Amino acid sequence: MTNAPFRPFETEVDEGKALNLLEKACAGAEDGELFLERSKSEALVLDDGRVKTASFDTSQGFGLRAVLGEVAGYAHSTEISEAAMTRAVETARLAVGAGGGTMAVGPKGTNTRLYEAIDPIESAGFSAKLDILKEIDAYARALDPRVVQVTASVSATYQEVEILRVGGQRLTDVRPMTRLNVGVIVERDGRRESGSAGGGGRAGLTGLLEPSNWQANAREALRIAVVNLEAVPAPAGQMDIVLGPGWPGILLHEAIGHGLEGDFNRKGSSAFAGLMGQQIAAKGVTVLDDGTIPDRRGSITIDDEGTPSAKNTLIEDGVLVGYMQDRQNARLMGVEPTGNGRRESFQHAPMPRMTNTYMMGGEAAPEDIVADLKDGIWAVGFGGGQVDITNGKFVFSCTEAYRVRNGKVMEPVKGATLIGDGATALKNIRALGNDMALDPGMGNCGKAGQWVPVGVGQPTVMIGGLTVGGSAT
Repeated sequence: MTNAPFRPFETEVDEGKALNLLEKACAGAEDGELFLERSKSEALVLDDGRVKTASFDTSQGFGLRAVLGEVAGYAHSTEISEAAMTRAVETARLAVGAGGGTMAVGPKGTNTRLYEAIDPIESAGFSAKLDILKEIDAYARALDPRVVQVTASVSATYQEVEILRVGGQRLTDVRPMTRLNVGVIVERDGRRESGSAGGGGRAGLTGLLEPSNWQANAREALRIAVVNLEAVPAPAGQMDIVLGPGWPGILLHEAIGHGLEGDFNRKGSSAFAGLMGQQIAAKGVTVLDDGTIPDRRGSITIDDEGTPSAKNTLIEDGVLVGYMQDRQNARLMGVEPTGNGRRESFQHAPMPRMTNTYMMGGEAAPEDIVADLKDGIWAVGFGGGQVDITNGKFVFSCTEAYRVRNGKVMEPVKGATLIGDGATALKNIRALGNDMALDPGMGNCGKAGQWVPVGVGQPTVMIGGLTVGGSAT
């Protein structure tokens, strides 16, 4: 693993020329920046003992933005040259027109570093990584004769960004990212079921490639698959639900988190628009978006506009107290940016996005919460879901869930989907466990065609009156 401090962008455009072009683009604008990015990524996938994917990609480019009011002009290019930037200036200025705006004060700098400036791809050579994936395959198959297929993958990304602002402010960040995942398929009497486990974060690959880590992931993936092999069709109807800690916070992220992003609320399209200061959740419910947790997948030292990341309280004791903001929406709403201006790459303009979004824990013991469930579902694993931001309605599928009767955990169920809306679910939270946990580092969030890494978390939570869509009545 190599220590890799930020390297200046070696192009024909020196910083003085770039600054001059940026100032031309932003003359009469209220905000804007030149965003430069250089990144490389590697991914290896071993599927059923064969190499399915072996990729290595590099990219670099810039994005130039000028903002006036609600309008933003954005141009990008993979060619970092004076000619390309000059063309970008012409495009960005279409949003500014005759101008008339006053340039906003730039973000405050920070000396905080939430992750090491390392190149995780250099943690191990290609052949060494492939050998470990083969070890994972052999280990998982040896755990249980019912294992018929194993998929193991490892990926690493190294990203450098530089943000140049009018006036000469220059901000940089070096962002590593790694992930390892193990998936297994088991078969019995012609029936096949799957399970997966993994994780990662903004760190090197060394820890992920340790046998103690990947062996634990293989055992967990097998455990989930075997549980599903015993599962019966899920019931259908309205019932109380207990969600497990950690990754089930993805429901919080999708059903509630997106509705608390600044752009949706400024435009009035969120189910939570206009409710600032009001009780929108049960007492005791506190939700934060925190991009400052060291080495976490969703953490960022600075956002993609240069604003330092922050620990932002969104809901406090059930009351809506904040939204997640980028610079443009914060200015239009008369508040401060919160460090949530994020973009997928230099090819995209920033927008308000989550980082690590989680619900704080309460005082109840998790086993007591489950024991209080008279007739419902205990959901501890989640797959994909869909959410309508305008009304908060969601549908989520469970990857591991159990039927609970009179407080006792009974048979595992298959095919359970949870249906409801975020605003109602918040108010129907009946218990919060003392076991708040973050997910293992595997989340990605999509919005307007852009994907960014995120984290989620929550304690054990009981929610009353959700609709379960299943295959049994």
